Amino acid sequence: MIQSLYLGRVDYAEGLRLQAEAAALVAAGRAQNVLLLLEHPPVLTLGRNANRANILASQDLLRRRGVAVHEINRGGDVTYHGPGQLVGYPIFDLRTLRAASGSRLGPVDFVRRMEEALIRLCGAYGVSAGRICKLTGVWCHLSPSPEFPSHQPPSAGARKIAAIGIHVARGITSHGFAFNVTTDLRDFDLIVPCGIRDHAVTSLEREVAQPAELPGLETIARQTARFFGQVFGEQVQTVESVQALRAQAAPAQPQSAAEDTPLVVPVELERLRGAAERPVKA
Repeated sequence: MIQSLYLGRVDYAEGLRLQAEAAALVAAGRAQNVLLLLEHPPVLTLGRNANRANILASQDLLRRRGVAVHEINRGGDVTYHGPGQLVGYPIFDLRTLRAASGSRLGPVDFVRRMEEALIRLCGAYGVSAGRICKLTGVWCHLSPSPEFPSHQPPSAGARKIAAIGIHVARGITSHGFAFNVTTDLRDFDLIVPCGIRDHAVTSLEREVAQPAELPGLETIARQTARFFGQVFGEQVQTVESVQALRAQAAPAQPQSAAEDTPLVVPVELERLRGAAERPVKA
């Protein structure tokens, strides 16, 4: 089971806190695999292997643009998040997932399935997307890939539509993907996206034939959750809020023992009992 939540726009620090809360619930077996779907205000995130030189903007420019910077523990380099971008944080217990061979799903295969879900999302809007050899993520202007293939070779003109970077601790995943829907692509000029030069970024809005007909981010988030369910072979339960997730995860309250109602002996019965106990005269 995947419990999917769409949270709207969430501050990045709050997103980190929600991931930690969900991870604790999943690790304790108090929640199923959780998929948090949301968008962030403008923020740059630096993964474990990030090179700060890949932030091209000065601190002063970032401050004037209202762009925060966070160093985090996911893999990968520098990534931009901002309005119009669907961010997904799958908080999954890898020990509950199985590969086609029946063995447990490893982190690499987990990432490949995430890519597959986003490739299918692109396909739902008539956008051809796939993978590039040794470059994690989803790229447009590639031939549609078969189910869970090896990466395709680089292709001239490929444009990146989704970045992926995860962290795994005690079998529980966190962080995830950033999928450009109506993102202002000019904001990517602030960085070298994912540390990869010579590859442009794109968005679903730019790739579809009729951008004005794109649904809102919440609709696309729910479609994404369905594709995650398909790819991971799990049912998807829509949870309406973090409060609802907490309520479902709360341990059952112990029921108090039923209190006996004190016995009240009717007055008539007391009279009969008294009469029976009096000695009978011979």
